[in-house]
This record gives sequence, structure tokens and C-alpha cells, in this order.
Amino acid sequence: MLKKIILRKSTQLFLHSLFWVAVLLFYTAYFGFDSKDFNYTLSFSLFLMPITIATTYVFSYKIIPAYLIPKRYFLFALYSLYTIIISAYLIVLSVFYGLIYLANFRLETMAPLTRSLLFVTVSVYLVVMIVSAFKLLKINLSHTAETKKLETKILETQLKLKEQELNYLKMQIHPHFLFNTLNTLYGFALKKADETPEMILKLSNLLDYLLYKIDKPFVLLSHDIDHINDYIALEKMRFNNTLAINFTTTNCTEDLKIAPMLLLPFIENSFKHGAIKNQQLTINIDLTCQGNTLDFRIENSSTGANMNPNGIGLENIKKRLALIYPENYSLEILNNPDIFKVHLHINLQ
Repeated sequence: MLKKIILRKSTQLFLHSLFWVAVLLFYTAYFGFDSKDFNYTLSFSLFLMPITIATTYVFSYKIIPAYLIPKRYFLFALYSLYTIIISAYLIVLSVFYGLIYLANFRLETMAPLTRSLLFVTVSVYLVVMIVSAFKLLKINLSHTAETKKLETKILETQLKLKEQELNYLKMQIHPHFLFNTLNTLYGFALKKADETPEMILKLSNLLDYLLYKIDKPFVLLSHDIDHINDYIALEKMRFNNTLAINFTTTNCTEDLKIAPMLLLPFIENSFKHGAIKNQQLTINIDLTCQGNTLDFRIENSSTGANMNPNGIGLENIKKRLALIYPENYSLEILNNPDIFKVHLHINLQ
């Protein structure tokens, strides 16, 4: 770390020295215009250098960072005025230095440009303005880089918070889903039904889905449909002849992907809260795909009182949709006295 600091400071010192050498050469050439006395212009330029360097550093490293950048405009104007007055006084002295010490009070022996206070002042403040502009640009670029870093950190933090919230919502879904399925299996086991092994196989497929697939951000829609079919098959065994269900899919290609466990809770909700009317629970499910869009509709017989459009399960799904597909989905829930409907439209891309 110390070596890096020393190297950085050494590089900075070298670059500054190189710049001021270039300024000295510029002054010597500028004031030597139409003059053959090189020693005079070099001596005059050397006298002018400390004035230029001091004025430049005061503006670049004190006045601009301390007053202009923090928008302390009154103090910026005040201290700028002080600096200009002092530097202007020193510039006047430099002209007298050229006249008295270098030209021995002989105006004709002075370099033509050094006789004019205006030309000398312009040359000094030209350097000050160039360096100050470069300093402002450097500060602006530094602030832009810091702002981008801060924005990146904020976005990363927001992303982590969203991932944590999403994982929390998934954890809320798992126990609810497993409890219903295991409760169904328990009932068949008590009856020693022949369908129990098949139920266990389908449940194992669902558990594999829950334990290994749901942690992925997206899964193939075709796999999600397979697990919906497994769940429906389990529920058919539980309801026997009291269930009338119709599940259709249209144009759902193999390459489409969807967030896991997004559709199944709607179907589970229909079984859990649907009402048996005329000795049957009626559920109609339609899944239609067109390009990268998915249209999911589900309706079930209801008494109105059994279904809660603001229940925990549906609220969790709404939150997941908002996190995963912000501004790319629409969800309509209709709770009538006889039927409960859900219409979900998602732009999967």
C-alpha cells in the first residue's frame, strides 16, 4: 500500500513538473515574439512562473473544491476576488521587474509583449483557466463515477432484498402446498387404497419439483404443466366422483419458460376453497400461449363466502408477480356468488 502511494505521488509530481516546464517554454516563446533577447524573456518568464503556479493552485485546489463545488457561491466570489487582486498586483510587479531589473529603465530594450500589462495578465489567467477547467472536468468525472458506484450498490442491495423477499414468499407456499397433499395421501393410506403407491409416486415427483426446481429463477413451462397434471391427478383420487375438472393447454411450446410455482397455487386454491354444488366441484382451467405471452384462466364453483381474493396464498402470488414480472403482467380476480374466476396474462419475455 505504501509503495502504491509513493508511486502515485511520484507520478503526480512528475506530471505537474512536466506541465510547468511546458508552461515555461510557452511563456518564453510567447514573450519572445518579435524579440531577439532570449535571456530577457527567459528571466521574465521565470519571474512570472511562481505567480502563475500559486494562482493556479489556489483556484484549483482550494477555491473550486471548497467553495464552487459545494455551491458556496458568495465565498467563491469573495475569495476569487481576493486572489485576482493579489495576483494582479504581482503581475504588475513582474512588469516593473522587467523594466527595472532586466531593461535598466530602458523601455525600448524590453520585449514588446512584456511592455503590455494586458498581454502579461492574459497569459497568466489563460493558464489558470485551462488548469481550472481541467480540475472541474476531473471533479465532475470523479463525482459521476462515484454516483454510478453508489447506484450500482443500491441496485445490488435492492436486488438482494427482492431475492430474499421472493425466497420468503416461496417458503410460505411450500408448507401450505405440502400440507394439503400429505393430508390427501394420509386419507388414502388409512383406507389402504390401491391408488396409494401411485399417489406416492406423483407426490415424489412434486417433491422433486419443490426441492430442486423451485429454487431456479425460471423453469420450462412444459415441466410446470407436467406437475400441474400430477397435482390434478392426486386431487382426482381424493375427490373421486365429486370432481369435474377440465384442463386444456394451447400452443405452449417446449422452449417457453416461467417462474416456478406461479400457476399451481391458483389451482390449489380452487381445490381448497371451491364449493361442491350439485354433488360436484367444478373447475375449468385453460392455458393458452401466443408467442412469448401466456394467458391463464381458471374458474371454480363457489358460494362466494369460501373464496377470499385477498387471502394469504393469492397475496403471495401477487407479490411474486410484482417482483418477477413488473409491468409485464395483469391479474384479474372475480368473486361471484356462484363462481370464482382468475385471469392471469404474462409477457414471459
